[in-house]
Amino acid sequence: MTQMKRRMILGLALATTAVLAACGGGDDGIDDRIGLSKPSVRVIHAVTGGPNVDVLQNGALTPIQNVPYKTVSGYNNVETGNQLFALNRAGTSTQLGQTTVDARTGHKYTIVAVPGLTAPELVQIDDPYGKGLLDTSARVRVFNASVNAQNIDVYLTQQATDINTVQPNMGSVAYKSAVPASTQDSQYVDGGTYRLRITTAGTKTVIFDSGALTINKNDDWLITTIPVDGIGAVVPNRIKVLVAQSSTSNATAQELVTTQAAQ
Repeated sequence: MTQMKRRMILGLALATTAVLAACGGGDDGIDDRIGLSKPSVRVIHAVTGGPNVDVLQNGALTPIQNVPYKTVSGYNNVETGNQLFALNRAGTSTQLGQTTVDARTGHKYTIVAVPGLTAPELVQIDDPYGKGLLDTSARVRVFNASVNAQNIDVYLTQQATDINTVQPNMGSVAYKSAVPASTQDSQYVDGGTYRLRITTAGTKTVIFDSGALTINKNDDWLITTIPVDGIGAVVPNRIKVLVAQSSTSNATAQELVTTQAAQ
């Protein structure tokens, strides 16, 4: 980026400060929208029945300590380059998993502790955050952490929409994968009332139905499917959903259970 172009972008950003301040907060800052923010990392504990955990960065204990299931840490700035993150059982040196983040300017990273077949596993999502300066849309991404539902289609529609008449918003989401994929920007939707339905991939067989959901303008949702039964879940398609929203401080993810009678 040339110096002149950088000055023009920064000038436009300053001119829209009041608009952005009115539209949203948290980590949706001007520096995020123009791609100049420091890389930042958050951690989500999505292991049902899993132990409380401590988060380490490059071998050093971070302030994210003794956090339970459903915790969504705030985004924390890190230096560019490789950053090694590990999760330990709280108060011990017993490591549950680790992953290396290749941290880049303008990117946000989410590390998700997911329930595997025998133990927790760590998966990371790289979000390049391509939202426009004046865009008030909500951002949405789906992550499949359900070892017992390894390929799913996701429909995020108006409440009355017949899914037999539409294609999935996010199709063929494989286990431990995200759609849009890691390194791609999230999907954008208008604020309003929606209904989240999840089917086995390639079918219209609903295995999860949220009922009415409100997604506000400028929301930033990571929708994570997880097994109801946690680590080692074997009952096919018995899932629930965690919704993690962008936050500047530790928060609890919203847990959704299906309205389907079969569940």
